[in-house]
Amino acid sequence: MAELLRIYEENPNPKHIAKVVEVLRNGGLIIYPTDTVYGLGCDITNNSALEKIAQLRNVKLEKANFSFVCEDLSNLSDYVKQIDTATFKILKRCLPGPYTFILPGGNNLPNVFKKKKTVGIRIPDNNICKAIVAALGNPIVSTSIKDEDEVLEYTTEPELIKEKWDNKVDIVIDGGAGGNIASTVIDLSAAEPVIIREGKGSIEIM
Repeated sequence: MAELLRIYEENPNPKHIAKVVEVLRNGGLIIYPTDTVYGLGCDITNNSALEKIAQLRNVKLEKANFSFVCEDLSNLSDYVKQIDTATFKILKRCLPGPYTFILPGGNNLPNVFKKKKTVGIRIPDNNICKAIVAALGNPIVSTSIKDEDEVLEYTTEPELIKEKWDNKVDIVIDGGAGGNIASTVIDLSAAEPVIIREGKGSIEIM
């Protein structure tokens, strides 16, 4: 059964963050708050955890379009090819924020993602999320928590999320009610930016 762990965004408890990081390092799965919807995540360096998330999503791991949730732009070069000044300015302007940017994949991607030409990068504006990634020391591989409900696409209440995911994940972080609008997805891998999905982030920045 999953543990429901209350963490406050204003001042995330370091002991709670350390507990979450330990679970991630041991190959566990977490559900955690972002600045948009709740996400399902694992340690990017743990292959067995990556396989678990792929199975839950019914996709082959090498073909899965998961996001890499980073603490800031400093370790971007570990996962994407060198980007030009115009692209970097867009990233700098929008992140942290409710955006997923698709960028050309770099040479240092984990083995399971080596064949991917592009990767989705997220830096959510959420202190819980940032604290976890900072303490872990590398990105979380993440995907949004989808709902079967045709009206409400995303479950927003942590207690309900725990009910639905109780036997599938190790920790559900209660960071308060989540949003129900996903991130805006923008492809920056070609010459011109392409809006893939308009979500919470304004597209006026383009």
